[in-house]
Amino acid sequence: MGSNSLLQCLRILFSLPTFCLFLVLVVTKVEGLTRHYKFDIKLQNVTRLCHTKSIVTVNGQFPGPRIVAREGDRLLIKVVNHVQNNISIHWHGIRQLQSGWADGPAYVTQCPIQTGQSYVYNFTILSQRGTLFWHAHISWLRSTLYGPIIILPKPNVPYPFAKPYKEVPIIFGEWFNADPEAIISQALQTGGGPNVSDAYTINGLPGPLYNCSTKDTFKLKVKPGKTYLLRLINAALNDELFFSIANHSLTIVDVDAIYVKPFHTDTLLITPGQTTNVLLKTKPHSPDATFLMAARPYATGLGTFDNSTTAGILQYESTTKSIKQLPLFKPSLPPLNDTSFAANFTKKLFSLTSAQYPANVPQKIDKRFFFTVGLGTNPCDQQNQTCQGPNGTKFSASINNVSFIQPNTALLQSHFFGQSNGVYDPDFPYNPTRWFNYTGNPPNNTMVGNGTKLMVLNFNTSVELVLQDTSILGAESHPLHLHGFNFFVVGQGFGNFDPNKDPKSFNLVDPVERNTVGVPSGGWVAIRFLADNPGVWFMHCHLEVHTSWGLKMAWLVLDGKLPNQKLPPPPSDLPKC
Repeated sequence: MGSNSLLQCLRILFSLPTFCLFLVLVVTKVEGLTRHYKFDIKLQNVTRLCHTKSIVTVNGQFPGPRIVAREGDRLLIKVVNHVQNNISIHWHGIRQLQSGWADGPAYVTQCPIQTGQSYVYNFTILSQRGTLFWHAHISWLRSTLYGPIIILPKPNVPYPFAKPYKEVPIIFGEWFNADPEAIISQALQTGGGPNVSDAYTINGLPGPLYNCSTKDTFKLKVKPGKTYLLRLINAALNDELFFSIANHSLTIVDVDAIYVKPFHTDTLLITPGQTTNVLLKTKPHSPDATFLMAARPYATGLGTFDNSTTAGILQYESTTKSIKQLPLFKPSLPPLNDTSFAANFTKKLFSLTSAQYPANVPQKIDKRFFFTVGLGTNPCDQQNQTCQGPNGTKFSASINNVSFIQPNTALLQSHFFGQSNGVYDPDFPYNPTRWFNYTGNPPNNTMVGNGTKLMVLNFNTSVELVLQDTSILGAESHPLHLHGFNFFVVGQGFGNFDPNKDPKSFNLVDPVERNTVGVPSGGWVAIRFLADNPGVWFMHCHLEVHTSWGLKMAWLVLDGKLPNQKLPPPPSDLPKC
């Protein structure tokens, strides 16, 4: 629709009102709407498990407010910091094409928002529809600062499945009676593992299986013979979760805001950072019963974890009896360390690959990388004292044996203004500097290297990355999240990746497309993506304790030659360090 046509239309507006109104509406719909939100970061007293504490919230809400937009809409979200903590907000899974200044991880794409300051996050949602979420991206503040992002299709574009009767966001979290900031601060000081959470939550509520929490239970009231779209989000800090609803099957239709080939399951696995849209078809007639929906951890590491179960209640509206009179059915969840269930579940995920929603898997690869991910140690830096990590050391974590040191200023600013000296080094290793049997007996030396290193990519580089778990301090599943991109999960397996044999079985036709993938415990996963987004993009384990220990790095994607391939200058209100 050219601007001349629009001007002509406006000139004859009164002679052909119907046509012109239609034309203006078409222009508006093509461009999408601009939606404004305001996030006031403030303290709020909240009680859970009979324990009241002051927590950091958005607008006094816990969980925080939902953001609703359509594909193609522009969002302007003003974040005002009224608390003593530094704040930054990440819009998890949003591609941020040419809007890297709005991505949100502190000291990566921005300096945090200081007390009394504000920042407007400005970005457009392109080629995404489904469920994502927002959360704080500094220290452990995302334990209470999180909420859903609901992306509806463009106007008059249907879902690729039957329209649901109702849509319900379900966001999993973790509740700590103590202050999570104090927990991680103490852990980093002593070098030991941090104290675990006291409960998991569904929409901020622990549920009836916890002490003192019957009244704090999420209830989903449903009608018989209807289809509900449940938008599941794992915003927990440190735990992958199994989820199931007693006596009901779920149909998975979307993960990480990308449609998948639908499949049925009684139980699903969702890692921190992942989202899953499922269809729940209720029973044709109202049963005289209620049904527990429950989530509990999938735990593979050697460390302690919160071994508890959060639950909500699925309740049919048309029953005449009170809820206390009805039998309560409970779901059967897999064992806590059921790695075979995890592997089999992820193998059922495939891209929809329809004409409207193709899977544009990179076929020709420009750069291949092999990254090991896992735990390790650093020397104790407390003079004449023993730290609480393995053999008196401090726990650490790394990618290719580089434990990331967070800089004091933002990486993206340093790059954009050519001031990278002393901030970061552009020499992140392509492969581990030392090869060993990654999933066999661990080496005697568990010490890691430390540094602020970036991997530099030319614009439009097609990348294949193999992420290999290591058994140093125990094999463990790691949910890896890549900012600024979706990627295709082309292969996975157990043991050590074999570059001669394993690529022959890669799925290059309809692999699932995601922004967060679980690196299998004692195994590997292969992903492909196109580096078509200039900027600095964080990649890290979404288990917050591992991120705190250094299991993170960043990709620097250089500008392309065309104007729409370059990162624009920063906004004037970009926070200062």
